[in-house]
Amino acid sequence: MQHRYEESLGRIAEKFRRTAEAARKEGIIPYKSEGGKWITSPYDGNSWWTGGFWPGLMWQLWTLTGDEFFREEARRVGSLLAAEFRSFRFLNHDVGFMYLLSAGADAKLTGSEQAETDVLHAASLLMGRFNPAGFIRAWNAPEQVGIAIIDCMMNLSLLYRASRDTGDPRFRETARIHADTTLREFLREDGSVSHIIELDPVSGKRVKEHPGQGYTLGSQWSRGQAWGLYGFTLAYENLGDRRYLEAALRIAGNFRKHIREDGLTDCDFCQPAGEERIDNIAGAVAACGMQELAKASGDPSWKAAAEKLTLGLLDHCADWGNDRCGILTKCTASYHDDGAGRHTNITYGDYFLTESLMKLCGKDPDLWN
Repeated sequence: MQHRYEESLGRIAEKFRRTAEAARKEGIIPYKSEGGKWITSPYDGNSWWTGGFWPGLMWQLWTLTGDEFFREEARRVGSLLAAEFRSFRFLNHDVGFMYLLSAGADAKLTGSEQAETDVLHAASLLMGRFNPAGFIRAWNAPEQVGIAIIDCMMNLSLLYRASRDTGDPRFRETARIHADTTLREFLREDGSVSHIIELDPVSGKRVKEHPGQGYTLGSQWSRGQAWGLYGFTLAYENLGDRRYLEAALRIAGNFRKHIREDGLTDCDFCQPAGEERIDNIAGAVAACGMQELAKASGDPSWKAAAEKLTLGLLDHCADWGNDRCGILTKCTASYHDDGAGRHTNITYGDYFLTESLMKLCGKDPDLWN
């Protein structure tokens, strides 16, 4: 099986060495591919939250191959993202996704001082979103002042990194407070997690749950489950609190029960029977998180589950042809289509597929830490 993973990484590198050239020539940050072309973000220009996954993918491939093209392409997009500091008002809690995988990867892998400055700038922006009532505010609209979302568990990695790099515990302790609030307010008895919780911005008390990108209120949006799984595993690795490991294990156990026979992942684990809504991004994220969980827990069964997910993607949804610029198909941004893409190729699906394969091959540069 190891040969299969190595071969797949080689094919990914070969395809992106060819198709990334089109993104470079157009000067864009790819969000998805359709009709043989790269498509840019659906909202907010280069401030859209997924912008960091393209340079993150390029840094993965540079680590794999040593091909300078991938480093140059990563830095090209890193510069576009750094320019978004000026626009500011479009940026939100997803600066973790945006800058940890771009500037953070550059600083970690090359020692670039400017990249280190940029990643600390982003961490300071994320700190600025912290509400002393106990949470990091997700979005910017006035009516969203009390909104926190499960995705932010992944963005906390930016704060762990900033504390390590500066020796300042404020970043890490802010992450701990938010993780504790998420543990209390998002994790359900059955091991699933909510996507969006509204909190009182003064008291921090729960106001209500919102349905978010899943099927309905109280359902289980699969990518939200994957964010929680991976995010709490990283919280345990960085903060050492076993409650976070126990949360990750509960979420992973619930996720594993819902993996389809073919290894693919439904968009929502509560969607109607027979409803064909697949989100392979969720499966790819979970595959990465489960491999990290296998290390953190010492339980190799999580790696086996990750392999089932990864092989499902390779067997059924990897497009090696020329009709798409990317590779992973049947990616879905939201159960109820919000214009960001349904059953298509989306770039951060390609990122997490590549990360999972890099982990399986022992070559992962560990960009989240």
